[in-house]
Amino acid sequence: MTRLRYLAALPFAALLLAVGLGLIFGGSGKAAGSPPESFTLSNGMNVLVIPDHRAPVVTHMVWYAVGAADETPGKTGLAHFLEHLMFKGTEKIAPGEFSRIVAHNGGQDNAFTHFDFTAYFQVIAKDRLPLIMEMEADRMTNLVLTDAEVLPERDVVMEERRMRIENNPVAMLQSDMGTALYGGHPYGRDIIGHMEEIAGLTTEDALDFYARFYTPSNATLIVAGDITAAELRPLAEKYYGVIAERAPTFIRDRAQAIWPEEDVRLERRDPRVTQATWIRFLPAPSYRKAEPKDQPAFDVLAEILGRGTTSRLYRALVVEQGIASGVQSWYEGNRLDDGRFGIYALPRVGGDLASLEAAIEAEIARLLAGGVDDEELARAKTVIAASAIYARDSQRTMAYAYGEGLMTGLTVEQIHEWPDRVRRVTKEDVMRAARLVFENNPSVTGELLPGGDS
Repeated sequence: MTRLRYLAALPFAALLLAVGLGLIFGGSGKAAGSPPESFTLSNGMNVLVIPDHRAPVVTHMVWYAVGAADETPGKTGLAHFLEHLMFKGTEKIAPGEFSRIVAHNGGQDNAFTHFDFTAYFQVIAKDRLPLIMEMEADRMTNLVLTDAEVLPERDVVMEERRMRIENNPVAMLQSDMGTALYGGHPYGRDIIGHMEEIAGLTTEDALDFYARFYTPSNATLIVAGDITAAELRPLAEKYYGVIAERAPTFIRDRAQAIWPEEDVRLERRDPRVTQATWIRFLPAPSYRKAEPKDQPAFDVLAEILGRGTTSRLYRALVVEQGIASGVQSWYEGNRLDDGRFGIYALPRVGGDLASLEAAIEAEIARLLAGGVDDEELARAKTVIAASAIYARDSQRTMAYAYGEGLMTGLTVEQIHEWPDRVRRVTKEDVMRAARLVFENNPSVTGELLPGGDS
């Protein structure tokens, strides 16, 4: 079974599919109904219920408030490595049997690692939910790891890094750019970790990490689908509420990101590259760090500037000037610490990156000088609303969006009220966000070019 494994260094088309509150909850209408109900078990585990009674199916997720940014220096990749190892079995379930049991019962399962969280989920018929909860609770406390299981899986992770990062020139460039932007902050490294440090991870490292962070008070259960809080509570208490705390409360203590003092330029040449690529990263506050009224404005800014064929950059560079074959912008606000804003562009065949960069900077200058108009603001909100309508059709997407928001510093109420907040975004809000991103802000620009090794 192919797993999601980790969320980093995605191809650019996939970047725009990454879940963000602006795409999932944005819109011009009011938030529907009451917020999902939440409660806390006696051992500190949080529970959120998102009812969706259209089919007798549920999405069951357990989120741990620990990710790649919480690893001990010198042991990068440990959070993602443990995610792999969580499928190796317990005293009750043999290695590899967890997913086979889920599939045998008609379900699907997967897992993913982020800088700030790690999560495990299953989509299953409602009547199989007790089985899933029993198995997930079992591996929260009873994971069995030996060198015989751990060391071969370490080789799997190393091969995954080769495939996803080292054999992908775009990913390698993004990796270098992330380090240049975030410096010594953990967000400046790949979630999967450094190859030489992955190679040194041990069974003891994994078990220590597991014992420290995989504990009820550091976990949140989210169940979306054909269930109510009244139905879920006794199940949560039966399977998760009986798990004793085994570690002190985890309090994060991360250093603040120190941005570059001046603009940075990176060039990577690779014989595998046939299409030059231009990328720029800029510091931006995360949802958690932005002022409340500014939070949705960054998503609207990204939509107006470079999402889709009606965006400013697409119209100018692709349609009018004909110097780009593709261009997009995005905002990554789903982080506990600082976020970032990104732009990428592909030149038309025979075009050069210098002309492309000049045209992008000219469009940004026009935006800063002239502001946005009523029509493009309304269009951006309409597009975001259409994305939200589609996203709300998927209980798994909704569960993910709430989980990601909770894991990166937002409250249930803030997430639920996102449509109203997007609706209230004004032209002035968008311009304030634009100035925060583009004025007096260092950037990291990367160029990926055909040719020899960089």
